[in-house]
Amino acid sequence: MALPKIDTPSYQLELPSNQQVVKYRPFLVKEQKILMMAQEADSQEDTYNMLSEIVDGCTFNSVDIKTMPLFDFEYLFLKIRCKSVGETAELSILCPDDNETRVPVKVNLDEIDVQIQDDHSNVVGVNDSIKIIMRYPTVNDIKNISQTTDNIVKLIRVCIHEVHEEDEIHSMVDVTNTELDEFINSLPTEVFDKMGIFFSTMPRLTHVVEVKNPKTEVTSEVVIQGMESFFS
Repeated sequence: MALPKIDTPSYQLELPSNQQVVKYRPFLVKEQKILMMAQEADSQEDTYNMLSEIVDGCTFNSVDIKTMPLFDFEYLFLKIRCKSVGETAELSILCPDDNETRVPVKVNLDEIDVQIQDDHSNVVGVNDSIKIIMRYPTVNDIKNISQTTDNIVKLIRVCIHEVHEEDEIHSMVDVTNTELDEFINSLPTEVFDKMGIFFSTMPRLTHVVEVKNPKTEVTSEVVIQGMESFFS
């Protein structure tokens, strides 16, 4: 006689980037095992590969993780986690007044959302006739990227979507790697800085918590951002 099949509840959400409705379910034992391995992984690439496997399985293989913006992926994982192991997480927050004391703070993960700054834009102006249209980085884009100048240039390179020259549109799928490198190397430094602003202001999981340092009695507001911050 076959063992019984276990019914698993399913839920729906809208992706922040395009309001696409996605059906998802909580972790099963197999995903919980993968999550434990992800928490012990030696590299960022391995961690993101395992988290991608979890999100893919819990969304019934219905979303294209390779092309979705990173903030959509993080939002999906957060909501799956909430339905799987509870909405509350205890985070260890560093007190900013002394930068050494850590305080445990309970956070309702279901209240955390993707925040979009009012002045954010994916259009980077070069001059009066040329502008660059950026796309948001994906998990595949960032899993091998560290905070070095060389890697930041690589991230900028893969996130250039189109170059508009007056009425002409240059799509990066029609441009060779050599042509793209020559274009990037010819940009004024202020344009490089504008691209940095695009990345620093792009939508992301953001939450503000209040912490009181037990040593100094100072109360501070701390902004926590990104998926990793909510599982430290």
